Amino acid sequence: MLAVTVSAKFQVVLPRAVLERVPITVGEKMQVVTIDRRIVLLPIEMAQSARGFLAGIDTAVVRNAVER
Repeated sequence: MLAVTVSAKFQVVLPRAVLERVPITVGEKMQVVTIDRRIVLLPIEMAQSARGFLAGIDTAVVRNAVER
C-alpha cells in the first residue's frame, strides 16, 4: 500500500509507482469523485478522442416492423 502526505494547500504528489501504471500526462484534466471516505480521480476525455470510434457501424438496421 502506498501512502501520500497532504500539504498545507491540500495537494498530494502521486507516487512514481502509480504513475508508471496509470497513463497520466502533465496538464491532464481529472474529475474528482468522492465515495464515502474515498477520493477517486477520473480522467476527463476530450470529445476529439472519441472521434471515429463508431467507424464501420451498420446504420441500416431495421428497428421494428413500423420502419419496414
